[in-house]
Amino acid sequence: MITSTHNQQVKHVMQLNRKPRLRNEEGVFVVEGFKMVKEAPRDRIVKAYVSASALADSSCQALLADLSFEAVEDQVFTQMSDTQTPQGILAVIKRQEPDPDQLLEQTDPFLLLIENLQDPGNLGTMIRTAEGAGVTGILISRESVDLYNPKTIRSTMGSIYRVPVHIADSLTGLIPLLHQRGIRTYAAHLRGTESYTDADYQKGTAFLIGNEGNGLTEELADAADQYIRIPMEGQVESLNAAMAAGILMYEVKRQRTGSK
Repeated sequence: MITSTHNQQVKHVMQLNRKPRLRNEEGVFVVEGFKMVKEAPRDRIVKAYVSASALADSSCQALLADLSFEAVEDQVFTQMSDTQTPQGILAVIKRQEPDPDQLLEQTDPFLLLIENLQDPGNLGTMIRTAEGAGVTGILISRESVDLYNPKTIRSTMGSIYRVPVHIADSLTGLIPLLHQRGIRTYAAHLRGTESYTDADYQKGTAFLIGNEGNGLTEELADAADQYIRIPMEGQVESLNAAMAAGILMYEVKRQRTGSK
């Protein structure tokens, strides 16, 4: 039983939660809660940590049966946790990032390109929504909020394990590669004149989604095949980035599955 916050393992987990650079150097991230640990691929779990009170729960014991874990005193676990109400279990997970070719080699890929997004909740929600809508891959700019920020990870609700995400040095530089593969690119933009429902997304499709406040950079927007927009009523000019992305993604799902 680990009983002190001075324990090196405890300090290490706390640093992983707080320091993106350390997460990058080690190629790992931290997840918390029963759902996130249960859904984690077993071959990617480096180590799990469980509070003394959670360990007394039989369901927790069953979850830990095939894992390497450390028991931690409740007060110490609270310090390790990034949440206000810890569930008593967390794990360090190995990253698994695909290269762009892996995302583009599928038949009629369905992609989301995210540029300079800054809110971790928005990014996590987009990844979760992407799984539900059938997105085959996501590419995000390196200037966006850290993909492995604990708040982003929590917001994915486990989709981080299943949706391939590539962190790109230049999204604009990848656009020619998409076009070579026959993937049509659509910029969600206020200058768009065509409604998002008028485009045909049956073949390879990629949506370009920009920063919450400033939208897409002109460079990336101009590289797209087409501007599209979501029609608005009243005096609203635009939607929350995650909401807008969700609407676009589910239109692709609707068209490709023939649902009404």
